Amino acid sequence: MSAEKVTLTDNIKTTDKSGIGIAYSKLILIGEHAVVHGQPAIAIPFPLVGVESVIKYKTGPIKFDSTFYHGAMDSAPLALEGIVNAIHATLKYLGLPSRDMVIQVKSSIPPGKGLGSSASVAIAIIRSLFSYAKVDYTEGELLHFANIAEKFAHGSPSGIDTLTITSESPVWFERENPVSYISPGEDFHFIVADSGRIGDTRSAVESVAHLLKKAPSKIQSKIERIGELTHLAKHALEKAGKNLLGQMLNEAQKELSALGVSDEGLDRLINFARKEGAIGAKLTGGGNGGCIIALAKNEIHSRQLSEKLKEFGAQAVWPFVLRKQD
Repeated sequence: MSAEKVTLTDNIKTTDKSGIGIAYSKLILIGEHAVVHGQPAIAIPFPLVGVESVIKYKTGPIKFDSTFYHGAMDSAPLALEGIVNAIHATLKYLGLPSRDMVIQVKSSIPPGKGLGSSASVAIAIIRSLFSYAKVDYTEGELLHFANIAEKFAHGSPSGIDTLTITSESPVWFERENPVSYISPGEDFHFIVADSGRIGDTRSAVESVAHLLKKAPSKIQSKIERIGELTHLAKHALEKAGKNLLGQMLNEAQKELSALGVSDEGLDRLINFARKEGAIGAKLTGGGNGGCIIALAKNEIHSRQLSEKLKEFGAQAVWPFVLRKQD
C-alpha cells in the first residue's frame, strides 16, 4: 500500500440533502493496556489511511453501502451494533428521523490492526450526520457519540482512539486527567508493518484484566513499569531524541510480552526490524495480531527498512514521519 497520505474530501462539506465527513487513523506509540489501568499513554495521528462517509437522501429505512456491510442498518451484523447505536443517538440529538438516508462508507484502514478503524468509522459517520443536518459540532459532542460506538467495540475503551483521531499532534492521555499534547523536538521516522492477522482488542484488554485479578502484585508492577517508560518516551520525543525513544519502545515490548498480548507473528516482525537496524520496535494497539511500529535511524533507513519488511512478509508497510513542531 502506498505511503502517501490518503486524499479525502475536506473535513466537512455540505450539499443539499447530503453530508460528508472524514476521519484519519491513529497509532499507540507506547502505553497500550497500561492506559486502561490508570497509566499514561502516547498516541499519534496516522494520516496515511482514513475513512470517508457520505450520506444521501433516499426514502425508506436507513441503509449502509460499505465494504464491511451492505443492507438495511437495522439488520446490520452484531459487530456493527456500536456504530448503529451511535447513529441512532446522533440522529435523536439532531432531531432527525431514523430513516430516509443511505450511508456510504469508504475506508482504507484495515480493521482489527490497532489503527483505530472502528473509532475512525464512527467519527466519519457522525461528522457526516452533522453535515447532513447542517449543524456545527463541538469536539465534546463528536467524542461523546463516537465513544458510544467504542464502548461496544472494546468493552472498556480508554478513549484515546477517538481523541487522537481528532487531533493533529501526539496525544498524552491519562484517564480522569485533562488531555495534553506533545511537541516533538525533532523528526522521527517510523514504519508501521501489518502482520496480516486480525487482533481482538476487546479480548486482549479482558485477558490483561483477568491476569491482574489472578496475580495483582506481579501484573500491577508491569503496568506501572509501562507507565514509567511512557514518561521517559515523552521526554525522548520532546528533548532527548530517538535513541532514548527506541530504547523505551524495546523495553515496553518486553512488558507487553509478559502481559501475554504479543505473539509469535508480531515477535517475528519486531525481531527482524531490530536485526535490520531499527532503533526500537514493538507492537502497537491491542496485540495478538495487528501491527508493529519500528523507529528508523533516518529517512533513508526508513525506506530501506520498509522494503525489507515487505520482502520479509509483512502484509502492508507504511513509512511515515512525525515532524518536529516548533
